[in-house]
Amino acid sequence: MRDALLPVSGGGRDQFGGWAATLVDSLDTLWILGLRDEFDEAVDAVATIDFGSSTARRINMFETTIRYLGGLLGAYDLSQRSVLLQKAVELGDMLLAGFNTANGLPVDFFNLEASKSGAPLPLESTVAIAGPGTLLMEFTRLSQLTGDPKYYRAIARVVAVFEAAQPHTAVPGLWPTTGSMKIPDVTHGAAYTLGSGADSLYEYVTKMYPLLGGQDARYRAMALRWMDAADAHLLFRPMLPDGADILFAGNLDADAPPGRQLDGESEHLACFLGATYALGGRLFGRPDYLATGERLGRGCAYAYNVTATGIMCERFHLVPCASRASCAWDQHSFEAEKARRGRWRPSLPPGFVTCKDPRYILRPEAIESIFYLWRITGQREYQEIAWQMFDAVARGTATEFANAAVMDVTSSERPLKQEDYMESFWLAETLKYFYLAFSPPDLISLDEFVLNTEAHPFRLPQ
Repeated sequence: MRDALLPVSGGGRDQFGGWAATLVDSLDTLWILGLRDEFDEAVDAVATIDFGSSTARRINMFETTIRYLGGLLGAYDLSQRSVLLQKAVELGDMLLAGFNTANGLPVDFFNLEASKSGAPLPLESTVAIAGPGTLLMEFTRLSQLTGDPKYYRAIARVVAVFEAAQPHTAVPGLWPTTGSMKIPDVTHGAAYTLGSGADSLYEYVTKMYPLLGGQDARYRAMALRWMDAADAHLLFRPMLPDGADILFAGNLDADAPPGRQLDGESEHLACFLGATYALGGRLFGRPDYLATGERLGRGCAYAYNVTATGIMCERFHLVPCASRASCAWDQHSFEAEKARRGRWRPSLPPGFVTCKDPRYILRPEAIESIFYLWRITGQREYQEIAWQMFDAVARGTATEFANAAVMDVTSSERPLKQEDYMESFWLAETLKYFYLAFSPPDLISLDEFVLNTEAHPFRLPQ
C-alpha cells in the first residue's frame, strides 16, 4: 500500500498522497495480463483507501488525476467492478475541490485539509500548461459513467480557455509552455515545446475527439491546428553520419532572432508524438500525419539503438537539418554545436551533441509509439523494434525485486549504476505497452478504447 517500490533495497516510498499509487496504477495491467486472482486481491485493497486523508500536505491535481482517477476508471471499464467506480466518484468529488476557485479554473496543487473548509482556493500565478490540460479525459469519462455532468462542466471551462487562445499565440496553433489559470492566460509566452510541461495537453486535445464519439468538432479543429503547427515549427530531421531519415521534436523560443528559434534539444517524454500523430492520421483521415508519426517513432527507436546500452537518454541535443528532404553530414557544423553546448563526451552516439540527462527512468513513451504504429500499420517490423527495446530495457533495469531506473545509458560499464526507485508508470504504461505490442490486436482494440496519458483504457461510446 505504498506509492512506489524501491526496487534495489526492497523498501517503499510515498510521494503521491500515500494512496498506493503503484497498486491503483497497475489495476488494469493485472486485468489485461489475465492475473485475475491478483486483480481481485488488489480491488479488495483499493476498497480500503481513504482519499480524505493523505500523507502529503499538498495534492498534485495532475498526478492524482492521471494515476489514481485514470487507474480506477480504466480498471472499471475493463472489469465492471462496482467498487472501482464508487472509489472513482469518491476521488473525483475530492478533486473537484481543486476547481473551487474564484473563476472556476483548477489549481495545480491544493491543501487537502484547507479545501475541506469550502473556502475558495488561491490559484497559482504560473503553471505548466499540461497541468490543467491533462484533466480533460478523466473528468469526461467520469461524467459519462455516472451520468453526472458536474465533472465535465468543470473541465469545459478549461477547454474554453485553451480553444480561445490557440489562434492568437506567438506560434498560432500551439500554446506556450507556461500560462496562468489565475488571469487566465495561455496566449502569451515565448517558450514552446511538445515535451515536459506541455506534452499531455496536446495528447488529450486529440484523444477527446474519439472519447466523445466524434460529436464535438472543437477537438478535431484543435487537434488539426496543433499538429500542423508543430509539424511546421517544432519537428526536425537531425543531422546524422548515417543520414537516417527520422524526426524529433525540438523546442522553440519565439523571441529569439530569426533563424535561431528551433533548439535541437529533445527528450524521451516527446516520444509520445509518434503515437499521437499516427492516431491523428487514423482518426482524421490524414495519411501525412501517419507518415510523420512513423518518422517520429523511428527516431525514438534510433535513439535507443545507438547507445551502449540500447536505451535512450532522457534528454539530449542533436543538430537540426535545414531541410527534411536531404541532410548531408557536416562535421564543421557538428563541431561548432559541440563547442556551443560544451557537454560532449566520447561515450555519446555519433551525431549526438549532448546527452544532457543520461538516465532512463523507466519511461514508456517510445514503446507507446511503436505499439501504436504496429497496431495502425500492421507492419511486423515494429514488433521487431519493440523486442529489441524490451531486451535492452529488461537487461539494464532488472533488480532482485523488480526494475530500477538506470543512471547513465551511455555507459559501457557493467553492471549499470541504478537508482533505487521505480515509477508506478513502469507497470501502468511501459510493461503494458510492451505486452500489447506482442498481443493480438483485439486485446484493448483501438476501435473500442482510448488510452489516457498513463495508458489507462477508457471504453469508447458505441
